Amino acid sequence: MFSKVKDRLQFLRSLKVRIFIIILAVGIIPTMVLRNAILQNYEKRAVSVRTTDVQNQFKILANHLITYNYLSDTSSEVVNAELSMLSDLYDGRVIIIDQNCNIIKDTYGISEGKTIVSEEVMLCMKGQTSSNYDAKNKYIEVTTPIVDNTPKETAGGQKTVDGEQQKSQVKGVMLTSVSTDNIATNVELLRNQATILQFTAMILLIGIAWLLSHILVRPFDRVTSAIREINDGFNTEQISVPDYVETEHIVNAFNELLGRMRTLDESRQEFVSNVSHELKTPITSMKVLADSLISQEDVPIELYKEFMTDIAEEIERENKIITDLLSLVKMDKTSANLNIENRNLNELIELILKRLRPIAKQRNIDVLYESAREVFAEIDEVKLTLAISNLVENAIKYNKEYGYVKVSLDADHQFATIMVEDNGIGIPEEAQEHIFERFYRVDKSHSREIGGTGLGLAIARNAILLHRGSIKIDSEEGQGTVFTVKIPIIYVSK
Repeated sequence: MFSKVKDRLQFLRSLKVRIFIIILAVGIIPTMVLRNAILQNYEKRAVSVRTTDVQNQFKILANHLITYNYLSDTSSEVVNAELSMLSDLYDGRVIIIDQNCNIIKDTYGISEGKTIVSEEVMLCMKGQTSSNYDAKNKYIEVTTPIVDNTPKETAGGQKTVDGEQQKSQVKGVMLTSVSTDNIATNVELLRNQATILQFTAMILLIGIAWLLSHILVRPFDRVTSAIREINDGFNTEQISVPDYVETEHIVNAFNELLGRMRTLDESRQEFVSNVSHELKTPITSMKVLADSLISQEDVPIELYKEFMTDIAEEIERENKIITDLLSLVKMDKTSANLNIENRNLNELIELILKRLRPIAKQRNIDVLYESAREVFAEIDEVKLTLAISNLVENAIKYNKEYGYVKVSLDADHQFATIMVEDNGIGIPEEAQEHIFERFYRVDKSHSREIGGTGLGLAIARNAILLHRGSIKIDSEEGQGTVFTVKIPIIYVSK
């Protein structure tokens, strides 16, 4: 069930759809809020103006009620005419209540003589004017106190100036209900007009949102199209879509990836070419030697032995190349193939040097070992042995006669550091960045003379990287070379 709903909502993942929805939301929601706010403000303002107008009119009427003594005698034609006019003007009802809460006048003529008691009337008897708007029933109810502001006279016929006697006296209350049908009609008319305008704006907004969503997404479509062209082989150049900073970043990242892939492809092609060449060279040499023996009659035994010795050397060289290639292939596999064990690096290096010292002795090269402490680390013994052996063996092969090779071991709380130093022929600066490449040789003729395959350093580097370590070179031509290897004491798998 959930997967079906998810499949149906899959279109929402589209950037084009999301931009379309966002533009619609940004356009529609504020207009709806603004529309309602304007209508509510208009209605509130209209009610406020109507209420103020009613209050002012009935304050004037209240004075007339006192002037004509209407609370005692409701027969005044002037007041009755005024009441009738105001009732018609505001399409409302006016009720006049005396001090005893008795209704003495009702413009509807249905409640005269009755008694009315309500909170609004009681408050108005104390001089407080009130108003209430009933939006549901569409009327405004206003209470207006009927106040007698006439000064009182003393027994001697003088008008008093005493503050208490001059206080206004509430003689009654006018309760007015005013219809707001015309306000409601105007609000409804405005609402209909606003709805039409909003609907029109929504149609325009949908068109604008659709257009903008297509325009804004177009650069991404061009990026996708360009990538597909490259994938289909129709284009091999770097792509460029500089419309947005974001697309430019994507394109730059893709171009970098494309460059690395091309470099990798060229490297693979070069590797295949080098492998073919390296494997073919010994075979060609053996074929030449064998053909020479076959083509001659009565070959002297000494020449036969010499040729067979050369053939055996070429076979050994071929075997070494194949062995190194197999080692390199194994190194290219994931670190899951590592057989990690906690090993004593001092003992490991001593065993390596013990095996290689006879080779060094043949060239009168001293092999030295130095370690300040005993170092244990989690390693794959076979692979790390292969890496260190290649470094030390290279230091011996490319050394001067009566030179030296020094291997140092040290460690801190995190890394073990192995340094292989020699005072041999050194490596030119321009060649140092290439020495870890497969089949790369600084001096190809010299490398073949000493039996090098050009794979040793590539194997060493891969083995060290599998241990999450690093290898650095510091060399000066004619002075010697130092390889520095760092590997974690505790192996951490990804």
